[in-house]
Amino acid sequence: MSQPPSKPPAARVLPVEVDPASAAPQAHSPAQPATIPKADRAAITQALITALAPQELEVVDDSHLHAGHTGAREGGHYTVRILSDRFEGLSRVARHRLVYDALQGLVSRGIHALAIQARSPHD
Repeated sequence: MSQPPSKPPAARVLPVEVDPASAAPQAHSPAQPATIPKADRAAITQALITALAPQELEVVDDSHLHAGHTGAREGGHYTVRILSDRFEGLSRVARHRLVYDALQGLVSRGIHALAIQARSPHD
């Protein structure tokens, strides 16, 4: 009998500090073609930090909970808990749209499911 997959540790960033130089796209020389990385916890975290400047951010890879699920082959399952000033005064739907907009380039690269808990500092 195989053992169930172990749960990977959650990525937790509290508070968030971004080095603007590291957020810039990297140039690729013609001799070294650019590779398109698969979406993962680190890529999701960086995209959200860059787009939404959160005060708190937690990205959890829940993929192990969906092993064997048909969609699991198409990409990962993630939970995002984010606190950002950008959500102030916005509805839940508008907050989710901002998160999806921030992750737009990653969805086709391996995000199958995304659970979002988006708050503003005054919630």
